Amino acid sequence: MKHIISLKEQSKEDILNILNIAVGLKQKRNSGSITDFFTHKTLLMLFQKTSTRTRLSFEAAMTELGGHSIYIDARTTQFDMTDFGDEIQAVMRYGQVLMFRATKASDVIKASSYNKIPVIDACSEKYHPAQALSDIMTMHEHSGGIEKVKKVVWLGIENNVSNTLMLACTKLGIQFVIVAPEVNKASVDIELNKMAEATGLVTRTLNLKEALKDADYVHTDTWMDMEYFSGGKVKPEFKELYEERKKKFMPYQMNAKLIDTHCPKAGIMHCMPCHIGYEITRDAVDHPNSVIFDQAENRLHMQKGMIVWLLS
Repeated sequence: MKHIISLKEQSKEDILNILNIAVGLKQKRNSGSITDFFTHKTLLMLFQKTSTRTRLSFEAAMTELGGHSIYIDARTTQFDMTDFGDEIQAVMRYGQVLMFRATKASDVIKASSYNKIPVIDACSEKYHPAQALSDIMTMHEHSGGIEKVKKVVWLGIENNVSNTLMLACTKLGIQFVIVAPEVNKASVDIELNKMAEATGLVTRTLNLKEALKDADYVHTDTWMDMEYFSGGKVKPEFKELYEERKKKFMPYQMNAKLIDTHCPKAGIMHCMPCHIGYEITRDAVDHPNSVIFDQAENRLHMQKGMIVWLLS
């Protein structure tokens, strides 16, 4: 049975197949064609972490594919009262695909190990394939083909999103440069790193001029986990860490001057939500090179591509 967990399990051909499905479905949507392939089928959406784009994109995707989505907030369930394995096996009896936005990747992997229905890691502390594949789609569109993308730069902290994007890019033959003064320790997957580094396409450096030269796209993400914020502000207990990260990472902030100076043709990318004045500036979000909102839209089309690929 197929699952989409970390992209370690997908080949180059699989990634290109999912991409082509998503591109085709976007074209059908834009032309007004109906794609109700999955009438009477259900997407189970289990959230242990909050979300904006992940919930909206998956729920809209399954609706437009003719199916139905059930939103499951883990806080209102009985998962905390019983064995996770027992509860998740019961949950999977109610649908055809499980989308799991999880606190721990190990729980996603455990759910997939039962091979009851296809499972998607929709963001855990180690992986975010739904975002990475959507980013591949966005770069494919703006470059006139993913094969034309030669160099991608990750700017900021090395984390779950950079993990899966790095692996996707290197499997597609794209040079991936990481400019990160720190790694989110919880996100480290030694096996994934070895797979990507074995391609010879991964470079880690703090030399911005060298890293950004000839970049086709520059990606960034928040320097702190979403759980550290509430109401758009840093929670008091994380204020000290926030200030420490800000001091360490500010030289690697995504801003218009950085792009205009070192790679004026590079696309600017951020998986959102953007923390303006922190990892990215307003002039970068609004820059002519910014494709951030195309990234956000493509979450919808790529989620469709993933679901269709899994159920094919």
